[in-house]
Amino acid sequence: MRVAIIDYGLGNIRSVYNAVRYVGGEPVVAENPNDAWGDALIIPGVGAFRDGVMNLSRFLPAIERHLNLKRPILGICLGLQMFFERSEEDSKAKGLGIIKGEVVKIKTPYKLPHIGWNLVKVENKECPLFRGLEEGFAYFVHSYHAVPKEPVTVATTEYGCKVTAAVWKGNVFGTQFHPERSGEFGLKILENFLKFCYSLK
Repeated sequence: MRVAIIDYGLGNIRSVYNAVRYVGGEPVVAENPNDAWGDALIIPGVGAFRDGVMNLSRFLPAIERHLNLKRPILGICLGLQMFFERSEEDSKAKGLGIIKGEVVKIKTPYKLPHIGWNLVKVENKECPLFRGLEEGFAYFVHSYHAVPKEPVTVATTEYGCKVTAAVWKGNVFGTQFHPERSGEFGLKILENFLKFCYSLK
């Protein structure tokens, strides 16, 4: 199972690579668009929305190809946020628009950025990422979260308010938290992602 991990300069690539390999995948780091193909794509990311969409732009044909072929795509943190149409962080930067909605600053009395472990509650047990899971602690690093305009939220967490923790639309998945840094809970999610990929072959 070849899993292409897109390296556009803003992701925790090595940790994602090691986690995917640990759960049985064959990860490949795609530093250029020609390498960005596989049975599945992962788009990691930490940083500003505008920088993300600018750096990711050269990979758009590869992402569109995977979407057209209905091959699974997993966005992590900033990778999830870029699936949406826009972000409050920079109103001039357009997201990929795969999912309707926007990314907004977390409205919380607590300190931002939100960094650390939080309990993730599964809202939709039919989501392939969360098969066999009801809740678990995951590692977050963010100040913004997605507010979808379609029913794609499958997991949430609390940080002074309800925060979108994961989304699912067809073969597109996203986690606001970092599964590659979330212990057994995160590894199970990555394992489930691979199982979903295998089910399509």
